[in-house]
Amino acid sequence: MTIEDVRTHRVRAPLHTPFVTALRRATSVETLIVEIVDGDGRSGFGEAPQVWQVTGASLAGSEACVTSILRPLLVGRDPDDLVALTRLTAGAVAGNEAAKAAVDVALHDLAARRLGVPLARLLGGTARRVPTDVTLTAADEIGVADAARARVAEGFTVLKVKVGADPATDLARIRDVRAAAGAGARIRLDANQGWGAKEAVRIIRAAQDLGADLELVEQPVHHRDIEGLRWVTDRVDVPILADESVYGIRDLVTVIRNRAADMVNVKLAKCGGLGPARTLLSLAEAHDMGTIVGTMMESPVGVGAAASLVAAYGTTSVADLDAAWWLASSPVTGGLTYEPGTVILPSEPGLGLSLNP
Repeated sequence: MTIEDVRTHRVRAPLHTPFVTALRRATSVETLIVEIVDGDGRSGFGEAPQVWQVTGASLAGSEACVTSILRPLLVGRDPDDLVALTRLTAGAVAGNEAAKAAVDVALHDLAARRLGVPLARLLGGTARRVPTDVTLTAADEIGVADAARARVAEGFTVLKVKVGADPATDLARIRDVRAAAGAGARIRLDANQGWGAKEAVRIIRAAQDLGADLELVEQPVHHRDIEGLRWVTDRVDVPILADESVYGIRDLVTVIRNRAADMVNVKLAKCGGLGPARTLLSLAEAHDMGTIVGTMMESPVGVGAAASLVAAYGTTSVADLDAAWWLASSPVTGGLTYEPGTVILPSEPGLGLSLNP
């Protein structure tokens, strides 16, 4: 049995509400779905999201990487040789982590389908229910307080508040969310690099003084400002989560050596797939760092892979897996579903989905 083809599909899926952060405003998911086909006609799927402002990955760049470099390496190889194939993918090109993640996940999905087991089972877990937070964007159309009340009423218990787009109003946003959400909801902040170090400390301390009871604060400063990240971490009691500062293993080693953050957010499209993600989680655990697994704005393909990783490996805090919840319509049939505050993984083999025509 061999890999017969590696195909790419450009997909655009609208969001039901604009997704606004300190870095960008999105009204749709624009992504590349990679399909790896074996000789029996089975397909495994992976995803390379286009996120210009964060990873720099584009549909054109990821597609060129897959079709020009990775496809020739994989066609004709045994799809069950999973470890060798993922290593081959990881070492084939510099950078291009989103493209490599898409191929890595598609290989895992195909392997799971060939064994007749869900992807989480292939990774070593049996859970099908994975808790998730939900995001309150930096420009909620109904207002941040109303959005918080609506999400809590729907059953979400962990709210991620996007801040940093307008630091002058961030404290008021945090106060309004806490008042609207009530004491039973956990509140985490994501500044998406939108603050300076001193500004971050001032806002975090002021929010705590107002009784915000923050669970964590994600990426308060520019991703290259490791010293600033450490400066903030040393001066606030709220755990600081590194996101854009950590793409791969070397980045996490730098953060650990500098004691720059308390936690790390592992994302497949940043690190290159499930293999590197597992290494990051293990490395963080070995150094007593907290962990979450997150996604970019992705379809059920990428989110399903990330949720399967959490189902098998776990995280110290609730994962950030709401991206597919934002879709007005899905580009796939099957796959994960949502219940309030929870991702439900399918019982079918692999990711349990197929690409819509």
